[in-house]
Amino acid sequence: MEYLIIVIANILIGGMIGLTGIAGFLLPMLYSGFLGMSTMQGLALSFFAFLISGVLGAYNYYRAKNLDLKLAVWISIGSFIGAIGGVRLNLLIEEGMVKKILYLVVLLSGLSILLRKEPGEEKEKDQTEQKIPPVFWLIFGAVTGLICALSGAGGPILVMPLLVVLKVPVRTAVGIALFDSIFIAIPSSIGYAMGCRMQDLILLLPLSLISHGIGVWAGSRNSELIRPDILKKGVAVFSVLLAIFKLITG
Repeated sequence: MEYLIIVIANILIGGMIGLTGIAGFLLPMLYSGFLGMSTMQGLALSFFAFLISGVLGAYNYYRAKNLDLKLAVWISIGSFIGAIGGVRLNLLIEEGMVKKILYLVVLLSGLSILLRKEPGEEKEKDQTEQKIPPVFWLIFGAVTGLICALSGAGGPILVMPLLVVLKVPVRTAVGIALFDSIFIAIPSSIGYAMGCRMQDLILLLPLSLISHGIGVWAGSRNSELIRPDILKKGVAVFSVLLAIFKLITG
């Protein structure tokens, strides 16, 4: 039954990531909250999945010309460094506190989706990123990478809305966030896996990666055909309610 839940959840969450760039933060909640795994095991499985979703999703967004590769690289360099710091910081914090941080990030993320006004799709790519020096994007990546690696939020849930605020077109922001999530996931997945017993990962990891990859591929290939705003709102409402429940019940 646990295996079936993991397969179905990864396909659905992967599909939502491919469509909207968000929802990855639901995976560590599934593993550590619903299935009762340790924080390390849940984060390891989640970040390995985020690595797959980042590669497949970014590839499809690049093919659709919705990925500003130059900007994505600057952000990702910072995120890689920040993610290393996030993993190391996580190891210093008590497990119960890490889970509370995760639920709080999920709650704030869900609220930000509900409260953020959806901008219209831009007809031309915004040039805002060209007016901002690369050092800003390095710092931007480092800070968001640290927060995402520490909490298990994945990356796009935090990076994508912030890029939109900085006037990056919505679909381009999703593509950049997916690309960036690769470089958050690499040090995070390795770091958290080192804190797990291999027998806890050896069976679940291939299962979760294959099912997650199927969902992400399907979602990112159909991102132009499906309105993501309704799906975003549904994910946000579910996330807020679940986070509040977990924060209250512990």
